[in-house]
Amino acid sequence: MIMDEELSILEVQTSSAVDELKSAVAYQGKGAMQKRIHALRELRRLLSRSEFPPVETALKAGAVSLLVQCLSFGSPDEQLLEAAWCLTNIGAGNPEETKSLLPAIPLLIAHLGERSSLLVAEQCAWALGNVAGEEKELRDILLSQGALLPLARMLLPNKGSSVKTAAWALSNLIKGPDSKAATELIRIDGVLDAIIRHLKKADDELATEVAWVIVYLSALSDVAISILVKSDVVQLLVERLSTSNSLQLLIPVLRSLGNLVAVDSHTISAILIPGSEITGSVVEVLIKCLKSEHRVLKKEASWVLSNIAAGSMEHKQLIYTSDAVPLLIRLLSSAPFDVRKEVAYVLGNLCVAPNDSDGKAKLLVENLVSLVGRGCLVGFIDLVRSVDTEAARLGFQFLEMVLRGMPNGEGPRLVEREDGIEAMERFQFHENEELRNMANCLVDKYFGEDYGLDE
Repeated sequence: MIMDEELSILEVQTSSAVDELKSAVAYQGKGAMQKRIHALRELRRLLSRSEFPPVETALKAGAVSLLVQCLSFGSPDEQLLEAAWCLTNIGAGNPEETKSLLPAIPLLIAHLGERSSLLVAEQCAWALGNVAGEEKELRDILLSQGALLPLARMLLPNKGSSVKTAAWALSNLIKGPDSKAATELIRIDGVLDAIIRHLKKADDELATEVAWVIVYLSALSDVAISILVKSDVVQLLVERLSTSNSLQLLIPVLRSLGNLVAVDSHTISAILIPGSEITGSVVEVLIKCLKSEHRVLKKEASWVLSNIAAGSMEHKQLIYTSDAVPLLIRLLSSAPFDVRKEVAYVLGNLCVAPNDSDGKAKLLVENLVSLVGRGCLVGFIDLVRSVDTEAARLGFQFLEMVLRGMPNGEGPRLVEREDGIEAMERFQFHENEELRNMANCLVDKYFGEDYGLDE
């Protein structure tokens, strides 16, 4: 009852504040400017209520059209700042509330320009970042109206909260799914230099937002990847991984590294040259993340390692001979489920040779025997028992390698000893056709009528 009463009071106050703003916008007499600023400040204060911001009430009262009027050129900075701040809070609402900012977008973009004060430009960037983060349709509108270039220019200075806000807004604006915006961004003069400079010298907060820009550049644009791998970005990402303890920074840094080495074996070879100092550093920082107490770091590090392990023989051996393998084997049986899935990809990739020209993958029997001997089979059989189809598929794929590849026909006995037959038989009537076929084929082929007769 108290909460409902408080909400009612807040809605009444908000409607009254919008009416006051309407009156202030219409008023042209003495003190008109201060009257508008006072009304804007009161509305902004109400919209900043973090628990239950009364955005819907403000919209119904007609706030957006009034705020757009308050963004007109020639208005004092304080008025522009308060109006943009109100729009920022409205844009942080639900999707429909965010879309209500469409009439304000042209002026918000215009105030990103060099003629605007930094405070006003930053607040407009924040509002636009909220819009960009909502959905592709809104990102397309922002891009078509020219938001990319002025936001990119705000990224160029050496420091300041406006640079951080611009980086955050850019990461929202380029996150696709189309690659066009990411490609355009990396081609803007000064952007790559600014990214490198911020990674090298910025504090963790700014470096975090810049790292998210790199995440989307490297996830979406082949052009951006080509430019990034030829720069100092990889080295700087590795340095950040090795020196920072900020979880917020380490996540996008790991994601960026994973994206860059996930492209193809040629790109991995260009980045990670076996024997080079940077390659050793990459493996070291990934091992550091595997040892972290943070689940998400273990998961992201395992994902990066799986991309490296999918590369050339040299890269597989780089991981296989490192201290990462004992950690991965332990994580496969003890880590949270999502981490175990990523770990399974790494260990599975270590057992398969790069594809030949005929596209057929061959087993690396020595690696397979070693990993099975060190106890990883139980972890993969546990994945087979999972209700998660992706995890079960990973388990089946590893069991198939064990059944086919272990020397002296030892595979079936090893699988039976760890109750692998029972785990597979659960899928013989499964609704997922792929898993059902995998289970039936493996059971029929390796545990058919003749199984055990030679004993």
